[in-house]
Amino acid sequence: ALTGPLQWFDYRAGWIEAQPQLFGDIVVARKDIPTSYHLAVVIDDHIQGVTLVTRGEDLFHATHVHRLLQALLGLEPPRYYHHNLIADSQGRRMAKRNRAVTLRHLRDRGRSPEDIWRLLGLVEVGQPARV
Repeated sequence: ALTGPLQWFDYRAGWIEAQPQLFGDIVVARKDIPTSYHLAVVIDDHIQGVTLVTRGEDLFHATHVHRLLQALLGLEPPRYYHHNLIADSQGRRMAKRNRAVTLRHLRDRGRSPEDIWRLLGLVEVGQPARV
């Protein structure tokens, strides 16, 4: 039985109390697909021994559901880092599906790896990049 609050740690937000009830019933499997994104990433991360999940802030809220699934399956939760999304000058998320500018394009235009790390919020302005 699950007792007490579920928590998870995000390197930007600190300790978070999971509130999966905010999402209501989620689909974890259907007849036409073998599994859902939520169940797949939880199991994949566990099987691969992932201890740090780094992904965009657009997936921050999905972690509430992932934490519940981890607890129900008896899996140790990884730590998380949800980075800023890079946006274009109109504020649109830069993503492959939107045919956005690529890392190669940014580097060809003179952006250093440190500049790109800063765009993602992985390095504070004025601090050296640590890779």
